[in-house]
Amino acid sequence: MSVEKSNPSAPSDLPGWDLRDLYPAPDSPEFLRDFDRVEAAAAAFAAAFAGKVDALDGPGFAKAIADYEGIADILGRILSYAQLRHAITVTDPEVARFQQNVSERATTISQKTLFFTLEINRVPDARIAQWLTDPAAARYEPWIRQVRAFRDYQLSDEAENLLHEREVVGRSSWNRLFDETLAAMRFPFGGDELTMTEAFDKLSDPARAVRSHAGGVIAQVLRDNSRVLSLVTNVLAKEKQLDDDRRGYARPVSSRNLANQVEDEVVDALAAAVKAAFPRISHRYYALKAKWLGLEKLAHTDRNAPLPGDDGRRFAWGQAVDTVMDAYGAFSPAMAEVAKPFFENSWIDVPVRPGKASGAFAHPTVPSAHPYLMLNYLGRTRDVMTLAHELGHGVHQRLAAAQGTLLSDTPLTLAETASVFGEMLTFRSVLDATVEPKARRILLSGKIEDMINTVVRQIAFHEFETRVHAERRSGELPAERLGEIWIDVQRESLGPVFDFDDDYRVYWSYIPHFIHVPFYVYAYAFGDCLVNALYGVYQTGHPGFADKYLDMLRAGGTKTHRELLAPFGLNAADPGFWTIGLDVVSGLIDELEALEV
Repeated sequence: MSVEKSNPSAPSDLPGWDLRDLYPAPDSPEFLRDFDRVEAAAAAFAAAFAGKVDALDGPGFAKAIADYEGIADILGRILSYAQLRHAITVTDPEVARFQQNVSERATTISQKTLFFTLEINRVPDARIAQWLTDPAAARYEPWIRQVRAFRDYQLSDEAENLLHEREVVGRSSWNRLFDETLAAMRFPFGGDELTMTEAFDKLSDPARAVRSHAGGVIAQVLRDNSRVLSLVTNVLAKEKQLDDDRRGYARPVSSRNLANQVEDEVVDALAAAVKAAFPRISHRYYALKAKWLGLEKLAHTDRNAPLPGDDGRRFAWGQAVDTVMDAYGAFSPAMAEVAKPFFENSWIDVPVRPGKASGAFAHPTVPSAHPYLMLNYLGRTRDVMTLAHELGHGVHQRLAAAQGTLLSDTPLTLAETASVFGEMLTFRSVLDATVEPKARRILLSGKIEDMINTVVRQIAFHEFETRVHAERRSGELPAERLGEIWIDVQRESLGPVFDFDDDYRVYWSYIPHFIHVPFYVYAYAFGDCLVNALYGVYQTGHPGFADKYLDMLRAGGTKTHRELLAPFGLNAADPGFWTIGLDVVSGLIDELEALEV
């Protein structure tokens, strides 16, 4: 057996995570023993309860759920370990094979327990109500409610088992192909071969010629891979259509909304409100940016260009940590204490490296362990905000872990709450410490661009997905048509000041959310607008806000968005709710315009 530290190649001044808190190594006795143990537990669970769920009494049902939760926790730990190893070494074929083998065996094991939720959904409401009179069973009422939300869309046991079994050679394999294709891409630039993260970082270079060249290089590499990326997109869109049709979902987004515990009309109201705000937010801001850059028209490579006077300030890793932790601590010392272990232990993978997945994420793993954060840190102010964002996820995940495996998972509509709130705390802390007008303008513009990326851009992504899935019903979409839809939604969302060239038509193809989690993207806009409204309540001096906020995070998946927002006097179902959040963005643009520079 080899004992591995997961990230031995990390630069010495930037931390990498150590996955030994999950397992010492992929061939360790602990890992192999857990796999055997969970396989035996799943078989015993099936023998004890398969075909017998409706005959249980309240205590028996509570015992069955507890056993099911224990199996889910062990499987979650195993799968998390494989996923996290793969995320930082996507191009390593041995690591990829390990993840695939783990996924296949885990699917076989979880198939033994699949009957449980299927049988729960066949039990009459009166029987469920009777079970819930038992206190141990009543604890799981939110989970039961969410399971039963899908009962009208449930197929036969045979069909559900077949779909579950084929997942590892279906969607999961297409996801793997997408990830490995992107991770293997290299972008020739100035004699170097850049990773995707490094190439996209060039789009923020002060020199327009550098940005333009980087944009062309990125487009060419994406075009070279467009055949594969288009195929993946088309196959998964068609697979979703077939699944949705067979289950009876009204719209492609409906299953995601159901999983997010949010009504279709609430999401429609969000999208409509953001689209209506395009002119006063993104169109207005980018017109100002064009003026500051001395340009009549912006190219797509100017979208993230630094403003004149931006010195390209870089934060050393220690400065970034101090900045974020000071902001968290000023809001709530208790929240800072929850965040501290991420930096005291090897829970964050920070540096950019070849073969590492691009972007950033917070992986909750399982409640019996702890979350891990992944960054691709380059030291920009935006990277500091990304740290604040992912750390917010990590804090949320740690606080919700006390709810257990089945109840800790937060719906996507609320999963972005802590992350965006942490980002806002950090931004306000940095802005309040900045007096010089030019520096304030740089900070404000950066924050506005981040909010546009989170709200406007994500609703544009949502519109792109909606149109693609609608057109896919009539046949496969060539890369050229996907590019046309992409350009249409970009023009609509970003405004007339942009002059999009043909290079930008292929930029749809690198967005991982379209592949991994269809219709995920609106959750970012939901979370940003929600947090803007929440932050407004905080600024009014709402009594006990910090304690109520931490209680909201501790709730995990036990409450709906209506229940969680009620203590703050907010209601996302109110048509005017989204305007509150959008007005915050518009107000920052007002503040930016008013600055004398």
